Amino acid sequence: MKKPHYLLAAVLLTAAVLAGSVAGCAPGGGDASNETITFTDPGWDTATFMAYFEAFIIEHGYGYNVEIESTTNVVGLKCIELGEIDVHPEVAPMSLQEPLDALVETGRGVVIGPCYGPQVQGWYVPTFMIEGDASRGIEPMTPDLESVFDMPEYWQLFRDPADPEKGVFYSCIPGWQCQETNAHKMIAYGLDEYYNIVTPGSDIALATSMIAAIEKGEPWFGYYWEPTWVLAQVDVTRLEEPPYDEDLWNPENHYACAYPDEYPVIVGAASLQERAPDVWEFLERVDVPVEVLNTMLLYLQESGNQSSEITDWFLTRYEDVWTEWVSDEVADNVRAAM
Repeated sequence: MKKPHYLLAAVLLTAAVLAGSVAGCAPGGGDASNETITFTDPGWDTATFMAYFEAFIIEHGYGYNVEIESTTNVVGLKCIELGEIDVHPEVAPMSLQEPLDALVETGRGVVIGPCYGPQVQGWYVPTFMIEGDASRGIEPMTPDLESVFDMPEYWQLFRDPADPEKGVFYSCIPGWQCQETNAHKMIAYGLDEYYNIVTPGSDIALATSMIAAIEKGEPWFGYYWEPTWVLAQVDVTRLEEPPYDEDLWNPENHYACAYPDEYPVIVGAASLQERAPDVWEFLERVDVPVEVLNTMLLYLQESGNQSSEITDWFLTRYEDVWTEWVSDEVADNVRAAM
């Protein structure tokens, strides 16, 4: 992999500087007023959200100076290697395994720990199909449905208007790896004989197909993932599949098992552990429930706010979550700044 060091200054853009020095020492750490901790914001909603709330807690709870720099995902890791960034708030190891391994091998970067998880992908149906919904007068349609292997029995409920001899399965959008994976899975589970694959043109089109069906009380069968705002808005059930098996996870075996769960991680500069051990300990404890992220993403969708603007919303609504990661003293400092 090329290492274009000379490009870093042009790529890095300062996104925010979170208030200046705070006199005194960080609780349990060194002289916080002389230490600046720099985050990367790689730009997608969950990562931006995490960078900003973690930075707020570190600044106001522990007394450190904090900066947030906008970078691309890979450049953020490169900047940790070069000593220009201290924390990347969300790295998906399966997507960035090569650059992450390269960073760790230099000894300048460390995987601090998971920041949330698991990220889940799977095949879903509306929960009312299995359990019914008395409030809407909906009786269970598939009360015995548990597994993908049950789906041949129910294809008529998902009938394709363009091909009435088959049902419809909504896959992911063109260009995503899951499009190919889902096509293989249909073969592996014997569902290609019963269902046609519909490929929506965008993630919004996929979400709309699900939401519209559920609002009408109609069947829907398709692929989705978490965290996402959509699954905070609707009630769906993920169908059982054979457990993930690395030996089956290939085209030759048609990916004949569940998607692997993935745990995004916080990556930090190795030097941070010595410079700010209290911050390091805090970051080790961060673990945001996926359900909270779903709700956060729905709040963004409905409120029109940016993910960099909802730290107060999170700290207020989910005090029972973040206070588990910090001391009472730090929590009091954070509350005072909210």
